Amino acid sequence: MSRTASITRTTSETSIELMLDLDGAGNTDIATGIGFFDHMLTALGRHAMLDLIVRAEGDLHIDAHHTVEDVGIVLGQAIREALGDKRGVTRFGFAATPMDEALCEAAIDLSGRGFLVFDVPFERQTIGDMDTQLVQEFFQALTANGGFALHLTRRAGHNAHHVAEAAFKAAARALRMAVEPDPRAAGAIPSTKGVL
Repeated sequence: MSRTASITRTTSETSIELMLDLDGAGNTDIATGIGFFDHMLTALGRHAMLDLIVRAEGDLHIDAHHTVEDVGIVLGQAIREALGDKRGVTRFGFAATPMDEALCEAAIDLSGRGFLVFDVPFERQTIGDMDTQLVQEFFQALTANGGFALHLTRRAGHNAHHVAEAAFKAAARALRMAVEPDPRAAGAIPSTKGVL
């Protein structure tokens, strides 16, 4: 069964087209107009083994906030759609990802309930052309619209680029684990309630 989604979202602030394949090979084609964000989405796709195409145009003359948040909204919606009823998935995922001096941990539960616990402080306000506060905004939008819980924690690190990249890669690896089919589940929904 294909676990794909294609979503278009247009507002007065942004226009986004996104295509997602949960069972991809990590191939990405990202263009948001925000260089560092493109780099992070590329890392997310690669390490989650998602095929991901993102085309976003936003009001960057104001700042990057609307574009980053709205891409998070659309990607979350796409993940939720591609997962369907979540029958047969592993459900939980965890990863600890180092990048040089930085180390971030991520834990995911495809619970159906969007929730973010974000403990990833940054020692700089910007990375390239992106405000570091937008890292949290992206993951907040992603989890709220994806319907999953994510705990993201910085364990070490001072270089803001390394910290952000470790966070995105940890989230990617945890997501990859959570969405993987569980060969022992026999297609069951992984919940005592029978629904996620």
